Amino acid sequence: MAPRIIILGRQGAGKGTQCARLVAEHGIVHVSTGDMLRAAVAAGTELGKQAEAIMSSGGLVSDEIMNGIVAERLAESDISENGVLLDGFPRTTVQAETLEQIFADQGVELTAVINIDVPLEEVTERMMARGRDDDTKEAIEERLRNYEAQTAPLLDFYAERNKLVVIDGLGNEDTVFARVQGALAL
Repeated sequence: MAPRIIILGRQGAGKGTQCARLVAEHGIVHVSTGDMLRAAVAAGTELGKQAEAIMSSGGLVSDEIMNGIVAERLAESDISENGVLLDGFPRTTVQAETLEQIFADQGVELTAVINIDVPLEEVTERMMARGRDDDTKEAIEERLRNYEAQTAPLLDFYAERNKLVVIDGLGNEDTVFARVQGALAL
């Protein structure tokens, strides 16, 4: 069966790097919420039109619309053939429950939830070193606080289902990738 993987981790933990390596190594389809929203808007789907109206006014897309867009994307043939690496979804336990139902309706199961664990001090240093304009110490602290508040319930949700795999995200990207590969046994 093609793998269905969720990747979690604080900003600066190296999720993007590890996603790119998993895609290159295994041909898994990397799907981020931003990509899904843009694709639904570009395709002109009904949900895409709803999302576009909300986003253009600066609002946040609701769970209901996001869940619909995810369901549409996960039904596409490239994912049924190659699997999916979900990045940025689910963000809430409501979304996680919906994802479970989507997979159940498709007759597939979630393979694993990878949490790349890097201490707060380290991800803060990494983001400060990037030198982006929006990476001020205050902005980084706020993003990390929001992540902790949103993600802690997801970690518990998936741990209870024996799907959570915590990966030590310290070390170079090859070392971390070897840990991810070992945990997934793909």
